[in-house]
Amino acid sequence: MTDARSATTNERLEAEREDVGLDKITAPGRHGRTARWSRRVGAVVLALTALALAGCTPDQMDQWSRVGLPEAASDRAPAMGNLWVNTWIAAMAIGVLVWGLIIWAIIAYRKRSDAAPRQTRYNLPLEILYTTVPFLIIGVLFYWTIRVQNDVQEMSDNPDVTVDVVGQQWSWTFNYQTEDTELGTDVHDIGTIERVPRLYLPVNQKVRFNVSSPDVIHSFWVPAFYFKRDLLPGQPTSFELTPTKEGVFAGKCAELCGTYHSAMIFEVHVVSEAEYQAHLQDLKDRGQVGSLYGHANQRTVTGLDGDGEGEGR
Repeated sequence: MTDARSATTNERLEAEREDVGLDKITAPGRHGRTARWSRRVGAVVLALTALALAGCTPDQMDQWSRVGLPEAASDRAPAMGNLWVNTWIAAMAIGVLVWGLIIWAIIAYRKRSDAAPRQTRYNLPLEILYTTVPFLIIGVLFYWTIRVQNDVQEMSDNPDVTVDVVGQQWSWTFNYQTEDTELGTDVHDIGTIERVPRLYLPVNQKVRFNVSSPDVIHSFWVPAFYFKRDLLPGQPTSFELTPTKEGVFAGKCAELCGTYHSAMIFEVHVVSEAEYQAHLQDLKDRGQVGSLYGHANQRTVTGLDGDGEGEGR
């Protein structure tokens, strides 16, 4: 009797599916099985995440919290870091939602019989939703990007230190504008392919960088400052920031600029005021006085075997 009643029930459900569509009538226990499967997948994901995090050192965990950014060393870093991290959070939230919907649809509406499901030509509310939501997301990101851009590009009337940075093929020149100080003259440091130049900056003092290029496009980038500025030939530009942490930081050209682009690296030494002044005096004592800017067609190849041209400035 029980077997006959079960067979009758299954036949009735199958008939109703064919009449009104598979999404209207579901077999008993379908949602229960889906829910159990989803819980198992969630448990596996959580276990793998916990296992991965257990192998991380405190420094690695700290970098994870910055989503890969290095430890900050300038006053421009907080705004840039917050924008970076929050953008990733928004992207992950949207990604998890989309991936979750995809997986749910795959599981909930997987094929169970040869019967064709009900066909839907369009769903106007749904189409309006997935058209407007991306514009809202882009609008919010655009708003916060403009706000952060305005903050990090803010300039003051009287910076504490001014450095004219020249990027040339294939190294850097740092001109310290110190003529109006006790030093009595501008001094400079210039790098070559064989010698990495060093940029000295005093900690906790506002520095203005005037950047330019005499040849091709370069890009002045110090990752720890969370700031990068392109150098366009014939279009000098400026920016300001305050180094907030003493130490030695890597700098590089972030724009492919020719054969020896990889040699366009430099070191940033953020030091105390006394060490900064001592470095300027050392440059003066070595005769590295004045400012060097290059000319329109310059190609600085000092350090290449058999080629001493291109040094005139």
